Amino acid sequence: MSQASTETSSQVRKPPRTKVGVVISDKRDKTRTVAVDYQTRHRKYGKYILRQAKFHVHDPQNASKIGDRVEIASCRPISKHKSWRLTRVLVEAPAPVEHKADVLDEQPAEEQAAGE
Repeated sequence: MSQASTETSSQVRKPPRTKVGVVISDKRDKTRTVAVDYQTRHRKYGKYILRQAKFHVHDPQNASKIGDRVEIASCRPISKHKSWRLTRVLVEAPAPVEHKADVLDEQPAEEQAAGE
């Protein structure tokens, strides 16, 4: 009886805290910056205020990109600022749209020479 109770108490771990946010930077290798929006109540006036927290998140496969909505979970400290890891990408950001002006500016040199 005592052996079973000690096994369960020592091996039971709390589930990691999770948050949902948007990737705002993917410039570093295996690291993403994720912004998590939340509402808090103003102490004096009672009005709800929109706040934002930024987290450095470990993304070993570089699976996310700017604009993706992701789920992150707390973990042991990986570096000085990274204590969160990417669990999954919930919604991928839409592909950037090419504008008509950009396409017109990128005409081949032969066509530009013929037009002059």
